[in-house]
Amino acid sequence: MTWSIIARDPGTGTFGIAVASRFFAVGARVPFIEASVGAVASQALISPLYGPAALDLLRAGKSADEAVAAVIGADAGSESRQLHLVDAQGRAAGFTGGQCVDWCGHLVTPLCSVAGNMLAGPQVLDATARAFAENARLSFAQRLIKAMQAGEAAGGDKRGRQSAGLLTYSDQPYSDLDLRSDDHPDPLGELERLEQVSRERWTIFRTFLPKKGDPVGVTDRTVIDAEIARHLSEGL
Repeated sequence: MTWSIIARDPGTGTFGIAVASRFFAVGARVPFIEASVGAVASQALISPLYGPAALDLLRAGKSADEAVAAVIGADAGSESRQLHLVDAQGRAAGFTGGQCVDWCGHLVTPLCSVAGNMLAGPQVLDATARAFAENARLSFAQRLIKAMQAGEAAGGDKRGRQSAGLLTYSDQPYSDLDLRSDDHPDPLGELERLEQVSRERWTIFRTFLPKKGDPVGVTDRTVIDAEIARHLSEGL
């Protein structure tokens, strides 16, 4: 139940995962990202242990293929699960267990990895990957959402829709964006709205947060407020 897209922006190294499902709060359990390490999605009869285990392997220097093989090999229930990931070099790998519900499968492209189960058909993955490739002019987050909307238009989760999530990390140990629509009649539409709201203030505010090499950040609220005001006045 679910499909997702994972990508790494080669220009910035930012990782992103977008996911949607006819399942409650899918964004709470499917996506796992660690800055400069990789991005992992665990689906179908989900194992919340897959994300941390795969990231541990990637951090230790394993390739995408090696990490998937090791995680799957250690799980006696893997035939009911789905896993895909992208490593720090942008290499992708995936696994779809033989007991996942049709239609199920994964698609690895030079730009992204897409995987899903309980879908209307393979066209969902094809449309998702194609839209991601065709919308390079958009911001990374917008591009991920647009890709998922194309997959939904191609049939999406064959049971319907309920929740969606978007998670992105750049070079810090905390997320750039962590947006969720946990129970909504149009979860991807709501995700799109939340991403738009994030650009009003949050995307500017986060640049002043403490970060690696600068554990204090900017604490002068007048500086922060002035930059947000400038941003709003220019309609950015």
